[in-house]
Amino acid sequence: MIEDIKKRALHRSRILQGQLRGLEKMIDNEEYCVDIITQSLAVQKSLRSLNKLIVENHLRTHVTDMFEAGGDERERAVTELLTVFELTNNRGQ
Repeated sequence: MIEDIKKRALHRSRILQGQLRGLEKMIDNEEYCVDIITQSLAVQKSLRSLNKLIVENHLRTHVTDMFEAGGDERERAVTELLTVFELTNNRGQ
């Protein structure tokens, strides 16, 4: 993993952990539903941000290597990217 991306991804995951703990506490305290939903949406946004970092790393490392290898490896990279694209679209992100 590219060091800068790794550092940013770990930072994002730590933020997510805190957000999830906060969400759990809000539910446990039976806070106002709209506030809980707002926090949940913030978690989802953070997850999208983390996913973007992981995709960036994948493109800059694995996909680059797979395209350079050509042939079946290149096709596998294309299939993987299409799968990720389809998963993202199916989840409305």
